[in-house]
Amino acid sequence: MRTQGRGVSRGRIELLMRRHGIRAITAPPRRVRTTDSRHALPIAANLLARDFTAAAPNRIWLADITYIPTAEGCLHLAAVMDLFSRRIVGWAMQDHMRVKLVSSALTIAVRQQRPAPD
Repeated sequence: MRTQGRGVSRGRIELLMRRHGIRAITAPPRRVRTTDSRHALPIAANLLARDFTAAAPNRIWLADITYIPTAEGCLHLAAVMDLFSRRIVGWAMQDHMRVKLVSSALTIAVRQQRPAPD
């Protein structure tokens, strides 16, 4: 319409589209996939069996990875949490999700907490 010399606003376009039954085509939302479940590798045993209590510090650690979208791309955050205190005892951030990310977070947790061997 602007190329025809007509002044239009977004609201006017929406009204005309609605009146003529025209709808915009929207792309489906992108879903970030970080897990590939199609493999023949063994599945780790469920050692907690949904019992999320710990008798003492540094007995049970939990870990997770998440991504943080930024203007410069995604950052990946790996965190290790002590189940007893619910504190983050180690974490690491990288622009990739490779073994180095998780091993760095675990190394930091071990150095800071110095857990006693069983």
